[in-house]
Amino acid sequence: MNEGSSGFSLRRVAFSDLPRWSEDHPGLLLEGIRNCLIHIRSGKSYRTGDLGLSCDDILPVYEAALRADLLDAGSARQFFEQHFEPFRICRDDGSQGFVTAFYEPEVEVSDTPSGEWAFPFYRRPADLIDLDAANRPAGMDASYRFGRFAPAGIAEYPDRRAIDQGCLSGQGLEIAWARSKVDVFFAHVQGAARLKFQDGSIKRITYAAKAGHPFSAIGKLLIERDEIDAATVSMQTIRAWLEANPDRTDEVLWHNRSYIFFREADVSDDRLGPIAAAKVPLLPGRSLAVDRLIHTFAYPFFIHAPSLTHLDGGQAFARTMLALDTGSAIVGPARGDIFTGSGSAAGELAGTVRNKADFYILVPRSASARMAG
Repeated sequence: MNEGSSGFSLRRVAFSDLPRWSEDHPGLLLEGIRNCLIHIRSGKSYRTGDLGLSCDDILPVYEAALRADLLDAGSARQFFEQHFEPFRICRDDGSQGFVTAFYEPEVEVSDTPSGEWAFPFYRRPADLIDLDAANRPAGMDASYRFGRFAPAGIAEYPDRRAIDQGCLSGQGLEIAWARSKVDVFFAHVQGAARLKFQDGSIKRITYAAKAGHPFSAIGKLLIERDEIDAATVSMQTIRAWLEANPDRTDEVLWHNRSYIFFREADVSDDRLGPIAAAKVPLLPGRSLAVDRLIHTFAYPFFIHAPSLTHLDGGQAFARTMLALDTGSAIVGPARGDIFTGSGSAAGELAGTVRNKADFYILVPRSASARMAG
């Protein structure tokens, strides 16, 4: 067992130890593998996480995957068994991992503002700058990765309340206008959206930057105020509360000071999701957001969530997935966010996922001895 430095360790297991492995089809990751290879070959290797697994470790295996026949589930499993070893991620406190889910909303919008269409999606402002240890002002929290450049110096960027109240108006940053500030808010939470215009055209927007403030979950706030039962909290129950309490909506939304800016992207393939942090399109049902400080993008994971049954027709969730995204709420070695797809049906699937899960990372055999200590 390899002892981790962040409250976890890795325990080598066999593929036969992975629940329902014999029923899975890891070949469904092939399109994502191909896209990751194209990105890596372009000279843009992914940052190596603290676990120490690199693009150099995975590259030969994925090159072989493109030459192999992975269309048949049995052949795909055989390839993975030949080239990988599974390691269970074990938290030092003995607790299980945890999964949530996210999706790409579809929001009706207008390309011009009006009384009905009043809530904008914004592009990245010109005065928003990236921060690091070299330019972050003394006294500013180290979690701030963005700030505002001004003649007097770098400062915190305006938060959600200030932006909602119009501090960016008149700068020409608007991509489109929605009917509902709640729709805009949840697009921020998901980090992407498909915008459906009045003429029927569709435009995709995806994450470009954020104002820098920490993410604060409004569901947690509503639970603490006894507005929503912790046992039933979900995207659906939060939306229902906001719709039932319009006079309190601003106060609750402004609790989350974080604000997301978007960039426009093509809807080149309706089967795939938006381009995420790994710079490749997400695979519905097979993409996982992970803690990028620990893990490295493009690596395969096997996730088993016994209590998560509504994504797999009543059976316990058990799938091989590809690490293609991250998120401010995705923190820890055994924490993941499952991408369910695009549109309202995908949103219904994603909104109620809050389940304990077992995490296994599939390590190339060339690196497995190193991981086993």
